Amino acid sequence: MANLITLGRFLLLFVLVAMAYWASPAWQLLNAPLLVLIISLDGLDGYVARRRNETTVFGSIFDIAVDRVVENVLWIVLGNLGLIPIWVAIVFIVRGAIVDSIRYAAISGGKTVYGMMASPWGRALVSSRFMRAFYGALKAVTFAWVLLIQPWPALHAASWSQWAAPAQVVTMVLVLASVVVCLLRGVPVIWEFVADRRVFVPEGVGEVRERQAPPRRRTEALAVSGRARV
Repeated sequence: MANLITLGRFLLLFVLVAMAYWASPAWQLLNAPLLVLIISLDGLDGYVARRRNETTVFGSIFDIAVDRVVENVLWIVLGNLGLIPIWVAIVFIVRGAIVDSIRYAAISGGKTVYGMMASPWGRALVSSRFMRAFYGALKAVTFAWVLLIQPWPALHAASWSQWAAPAQVVTMVLVLASVVVCLLRGVPVIWEFVADRRVFVPEGVGEVRERQAPPRRRTEALAVSGRARV
């Protein structure tokens, strides 16, 4: 059931994209509510998975993949339609690719991106529930606002000519705030990954050193690498 909800969210994304491009302005008024539904389903699939004991590796990967697809597609579409600068989409895609690569490396080592944060500022920006919720809400509000004002010029040209400037200011404030938080949350992930000297050790060398280390040091090394569990 949880995976079906995630699949439904994935399919609804392309309904939203089609409406943003080809629906009449009156129908485009439904885009913002449809976005809210897609975002709501993101929380629902996790809740259902936990309640029905359907939490699986596939489900987790599928959910993360759909999250990334939804976000990237929306930034690209909004940029392509000229509703936001296209460089915004480029920033989010590049940052997402880098962080996702680090996430894969962390998972391969038995960690998570949230768990690998060692510094207080890294935990505050990346791992804290407040920042994660704030970042998600900020992007959701940005998407919803831009989709909401998209049909405005065609539906009410007179009022749009009067309020276009303030509306565009609100758009840019939300977009720039999203970009700033995006970059701020990416910096500690990249910094702490690069600061971990073990990522530059050739494969196999670290394992040889651990086997050659005294028992106590070997245990400490395993604990640090995440292979030992206390």
